[in-house]
Amino acid sequence: MSTTQNELFASRHLGLTDADRAEMLRVIGIDSLEELIRRTVPSSILMEQPLDLPAAVPETDVLAALAGNFEGVVKRRSFIGQGYYPTVTPPVVKRNVLENPAWYTAYTPYQPEISQGRLEALLNFQTMITELTGLPLANASLLDEATAVAEAITMAHRTSRTKKNAVLVDGNSHPQTIAVVRTRMEPLGIELDIDGPDAFDKDRHFAVVVSHPASDGLVRDHAGLRALVDTVHSAGSIAIAATDLLALTLLHSPGSLGFDIAVGSSQRFGIPLGFGGPHAAFMACREEHARSLPGRLVGVSTDTEGRPALRLTLQTREQHIRREKATSNICTSQVLLANMAGMYGVWHGPDGLRRIAQRVHGCARRFATAVSASGGNVAHGAFFDTVCVVVDDASATVAAAREAGYNIRRVSETAVSVSFDETTTEVDVDCLAGALGCSHPGEDADMGLCEDFIRRDDYMSQSVFHSHRSEHAMLRYLRRLADKDLALDRTMIPLGSCTMKLNSTTEMEPVTWDEFTSVHPYAPDDETIGMRRTIEQLEAMLVEITGYDAVSLQPNAGSQGEFAGLLAIRGYHRSRGDQDRIVCLIPESAHGTNAASAVMAGMSVVVVKCDPNGNVDIDDL
Repeated sequence: MSTTQNELFASRHLGLTDADRAEMLRVIGIDSLEELIRRTVPSSILMEQPLDLPAAVPETDVLAALAGNFEGVVKRRSFIGQGYYPTVTPPVVKRNVLENPAWYTAYTPYQPEISQGRLEALLNFQTMITELTGLPLANASLLDEATAVAEAITMAHRTSRTKKNAVLVDGNSHPQTIAVVRTRMEPLGIELDIDGPDAFDKDRHFAVVVSHPASDGLVRDHAGLRALVDTVHSAGSIAIAATDLLALTLLHSPGSLGFDIAVGSSQRFGIPLGFGGPHAAFMACREEHARSLPGRLVGVSTDTEGRPALRLTLQTREQHIRREKATSNICTSQVLLANMAGMYGVWHGPDGLRRIAQRVHGCARRFATAVSASGGNVAHGAFFDTVCVVVDDASATVAAAREAGYNIRRVSETAVSVSFDETTTEVDVDCLAGALGCSHPGEDADMGLCEDFIRRDDYMSQSVFHSHRSEHAMLRYLRRLADKDLALDRTMIPLGSCTMKLNSTTEMEPVTWDEFTSVHPYAPDDETIGMRRTIEQLEAMLVEITGYDAVSLQPNAGSQGEFAGLLAIRGYHRSRGDQDRIVCLIPESAHGTNAASAVMAGMSVVVVKCDPNGNVDIDDL
């Protein structure tokens, strides 16, 4: 019988020939795969019935069906903002990093000997972050901005020399940030106050989080921020800035304002929207906080011959070593996206980034001028890319913009905001202003960023940010880095991990489809039908495969899935009145994130011994 297209995909994807399979079975003394399964899996848990899943189809049909999910989906231009912005992925980065298996199949760089390329790319990212934030130390990325804020708060709690147990979070932060922080603080018993930064209480708050710029676009007076930070420090507390990298190419850096920690997202540095992810977050801090910093940290060292070399450093902070005593459960944390964001900085350099930021700010000023000239009420005189407008009926204003082909954000019943980005044109600005009933813009009004707000220091002066201006120079640089690494484009990597997923080219191809890359996470339902159909199909298949009743695809890392699951278990016990069931048994052979996640979920970890083969020691249990 001839080989079907489905069988052909499996054999090509897995790479096993019939001869390979027969040889492996012969070596272990088994006649067939069926016999192997029956001798390995206890009969009491062996599934006898086939899974109720759709019939397998050829790769071309899979791609056609996936594209079909997006037929008839409405498309509008997004000006919603709220931490997510349309951006331009430089083609040289898209083709040579995002779509290149030499970059997307490499393993976590625990072994520096086969990871020098990616380590250099991550060092570029870290350097870019320290330069823009004005702080001396940055990690090699975190999972997303909301969890980065939560990580900064717990880091501040660890390093604070006070006994205070409450944190003040700026009420003008992104709503998703506030929601995640609520979820993360409650199990740890940390009290959370949501209010303006001026509500800082020196006797109550061990830290304050200030959004700079704020969620609705407000850029606070720098003298006022410095005074606030001085007050925070005089109380022995820690000042955290949740910030925007593109804004920092123009604004005074958090470090220069006195902040101890700065966090945010690098999404608008060339990373597609992707319906909300994945995107690399960042965290920068002062040297004294180094040993409490979560996530990977790339350092410069020397090899055995005394030559400069790169490696992951200060790993004793991390979950794979410290386990339940780790600073965080963060593991691999969006390295591919951090590499892309870093390369966006390499490609544009400081001058290019500044030009992009000035153009974005110019679009915001043009829009604000139109609103103001038409008698509208611009909420804040100082802003970078986001203009908040006071209106009579926010829902009606959002609907009018939507009718014109634009999505804007409803901030409250009487306020909307419009966020501009590097893809915005003057035509977009004028059409959007017209949709809101505003006249054509005239001369710039006295709003936006005045001279006092603009940073004057040099940044990103390192040669790597000035050396690769032509496309061929850039792609050669990317190739030189890739040639220093070991990835699946060269050979099998003999390490097992949650990150080691073998994805076929067909599975990777849709990653850069516009249907996936251009969807804002807070777009209206009629624009997200295709994404939601795809998600629902996957959820249904996973429910059938796992035997559970429901599946969540919300966690964007295995460590976060553990945390979510542990919170669900904790919530179940609490719903039954079992408040004291807080002990989590974890085998000593388990992944380090397990123990770290349990502590984050407010549980006490008790380690169960294992036998030499890694199995749970039943007697110890």
